[in-house]
Amino acid sequence: MYKKARAWLNASPPRTLAIGFALIVLAGAVLLKLPVSVRPGYRLGWLDALFTSASATCVTGLTVVDTGVLFSTFGHWVILVLVQVGGLGFMTMGTLFAIFLRRKVSLKERLVLQESLNQGSLEGIVRLVRKVITYALTIEAVGSLLYTLRFLSDMPAGKAFYFGIFHGVSIFNNAGFDLFGNYRSMAAYVSDPFVNLVSIALIFLGGVGFVVLADLVEFPKRRKLSLHSKVALSVTAALFVAGAALILIFEYTNGKTLGPLSFGDKAVAAMLHSISPRSAGVSTIDIASLRQATQFLMVWLMFIGASPGSTGGGIKTTTFAVLIVAVLAVVRGRQDVVLFRYRLERERVYKAITVTIFSFALVMTATMILSITENHMFMPVLFEATSAFATVGLSTGMTPELTDAGKLIVIAMMFIGRLGPLTLFYAVGSKPGRTLYRHAEGKIIIG
Repeated sequence: MYKKARAWLNASPPRTLAIGFALIVLAGAVLLKLPVSVRPGYRLGWLDALFTSASATCVTGLTVVDTGVLFSTFGHWVILVLVQVGGLGFMTMGTLFAIFLRRKVSLKERLVLQESLNQGSLEGIVRLVRKVITYALTIEAVGSLLYTLRFLSDMPAGKAFYFGIFHGVSIFNNAGFDLFGNYRSMAAYVSDPFVNLVSIALIFLGGVGFVVLADLVEFPKRRKLSLHSKVALSVTAALFVAGAALILIFEYTNGKTLGPLSFGDKAVAAMLHSISPRSAGVSTIDIASLRQATQFLMVWLMFIGASPGSTGGGIKTTTFAVLIVAVLAVVRGRQDVVLFRYRLERERVYKAITVTIFSFALVMTATMILSITENHMFMPVLFEATSAFATVGLSTGMTPELTDAGKLIVIAMMFIGRLGPLTLFYAVGSKPGRTLYRHAEGKIIIG
């Protein structure tokens, strides 16, 4: 019995990855439940501790309790460590310790790393991990320093340094946790271009993917970008510009959001809320006060999400790009799906379609269940379900009011969203085998 259980646990990298993340979530819940993690006079239930741990490990940022008010300094550091481990991946962190201890990374560990970083081969996987760690720590350090310098004018030096580190790590990892309290995120800085632009930069760097970052760093020497980097950067830029323009148009006269701001502040706020739904969860305006058109636009931005191999969620920018060019190929009557003059394998197109359908089905199922368990209108429920799946963390205010059943649904969605629906499917199911035969061709009418 023991051997069978052990064989099942070690059967595949996706299974190892899923179990590892689950254990980290449980360990985080236990640590957050400790009396030292909560400020005197406050209490934290087991389910709320599990929810917070899952949200931090899955770098989401949805909160059922006020992070800045309820948790102590120890609790904040537990959340920050969970965010760091969840953002970079526990296998990446484990490989970091192995490198420090000069221990050889085994083939099994390399396979799990390959699954964790969403890479197509094992070649150079450890070298990529070194780059991931270097880039992440460097960007987090710079972001934390910039935040600290800004916060020094609003709070004592010690608190400014503390807030700078927490928000630098949280926002780069697209987690969305903040310490400002009252569930207002960074609303106090809606008219501060420095904080907004630093946040936009951190969200972009955290969400574009470490493979793309490596390409950008090496671009001056190589003078070329990979196809993956071209697609990720192009879609990211297009969604950022289009999203910002539409948000600015939709909310320009909304007195509860962008209306009272100057044109410059409106433009900066629109840019932040265009890139934030791509998995960051940072906001400077009240999401519940946005017009429904804007909220629905954000649902689409959240569903698309960040790029592969990043700290973000969603179906990913490259998946969205493959779907678009596949549709265009069909409309134009072409057999090949082409991106930047490269023909894509049919397996890539099939995978993009599968990921999108799985993800859409999960969001719709969660939305239907939450519509039953929660006493809210459809749009906030859809927004919440999509935010959880895409590990975004934005909310219309529904999260603190979730029922116990609703919390469990959202926890499951955050977990699935962080792992990826296909990874979880491979972890639970049997290892896919190769078919040794082909069926006779049949024809059905489409459209």
